[in-house]
Amino acid sequence: MTLRTGHLGLNVTDLDRSLAFYRDVLGFSPLAEGKEEGRRYAFLGDGEQLVLTLWQQAGEPYDRGRAGLHHLAFRADSIDRVRAYESALREYGVEFAHEGVVAHAEGAASGGIFFHDPDGTRLEIFAPAGAEDAPAPHEAAPTCGFF
Repeated sequence: MTLRTGHLGLNVTDLDRSLAFYRDVLGFSPLAEGKEEGRRYAFLGDGEQLVLTLWQQAGEPYDRGRAGLHHLAFRADSIDRVRAYESALREYGVEFAHEGVVAHAEGAASGGIFFHDPDGTRLEIFAPAGAEDAPAPHEAAPTCGFF
């Protein structure tokens, strides 16, 4: 298979609030912004390419009970970097689905943090290794599946 994720697009209820969160807390760089009333958007990147687009088109926050997006997972270079994001998110006042870094499954080396953006969209920041000693919240199910 040759397809890869090109970028992620999220509908948001308040572009200014979401832009501040993804830019100031998660560190994405603004690439472009549309300010025309009724057509507000922001393109965010990682310094090299487009990663995330925000569209102010939603009238209500994320609803996990509806079909569609389950969660977004962002990969960090190391578990220490995941912990740095955790600290920044705590300072911002974000509530976490689990306490601290957790493993993806019992005995897994990969793991991360699980939380929600200002509209309630489920987010994950993980590292592929370094979580060997972290707890797994669910014995029989992947951590990222139920939060």
